[in-house]
Amino acid sequence: MDRVGTIACIPGERPRPPARERVIASGPVKSKGTAATKRQIECFKSAIARSGVAVDEAFVPALAPGWLDHFIYNEHYKTDEEFIYALADAMSDKYRAIVEAGFILQIDDPGIATSWDIDQARAKPCRLPEIRELRIEALNYALTGIPPEKIRYHWCWGSWHGAHVNDIPLKYIIDIALKVKAQTYSFEAANVRHEHEMSVWKEVKLAPGTILMPGVISHATNIVEHPKLVARRLIDWAAIVGHENVVGGADCGMGGRVHAEIGWAKLAALAEGAALATRALWH
Repeated sequence: MDRVGTIACIPGERPRPPARERVIASGPVKSKGTAATKRQIECFKSAIARSGVAVDEAFVPALAPGWLDHFIYNEHYKTDEEFIYALADAMSDKYRAIVEAGFILQIDDPGIATSWDIDQARAKPCRLPEIRELRIEALNYALTGIPPEKIRYHWCWGSWHGAHVNDIPLKYIIDIALKVKAQTYSFEAANVRHEHEMSVWKEVKLAPGTILMPGVISHATNIVEHPKLVARRLIDWAAIVGHENVVGGADCGMGGRVHAEIGWAKLAALAEGAALATRALWH
């Protein structure tokens, strides 16, 4: 992958050129309004309408302030806290626009786990809360006024096709992740590096009405999961939180990680497996 300059080894994928530009905050960070977001939302609504499929629910993802700061370099704010809260203020308009349009807001925040990879030269697992706590507080600040049932919080251990032997264990981040004021939590669970951590969820106390959306299909393999495997995984998760509180999900996005045809086949397996699990759990 280093040789060809890619992260996914997808047939026909073009090498990624080295980054020669950086986004730098040299002045105050502010929202430019929601016009661009609203155009995207209207395009999405039109696509749903033209599909001819009746959907029960749809979601729109947006980056968490604590992940966005990985891509913007601060040369203006005196403290990390000032910078993160400025990003949170700037993103809050987008969050509200998504919810007001009738969609579930999915907050994408790989940084809660991958910050350990990025910062491990200066951090220990026991210090990760110090690094992440501020970012979770800023996220909750940005979500003020949005009902938790309209919010899904997603994290992963990064989506590059690598060994992941240095991933931080779930036990070090789960308490921090559950502080996000969301009803639904989406996370990697089909990932072979983290599937065993289902046991951690058996030990935490979840708020009443919490919904878990474990990944039951993976973006990290070209093998399409069998629908019966998907069903078995969902039934196992239902035993932890109840079958009313489990939604089948993907570990991470398929786009750019597997060939498009494989991605669609995986999503079809997810749908078929969820139907099998539903019939089994509701007899």
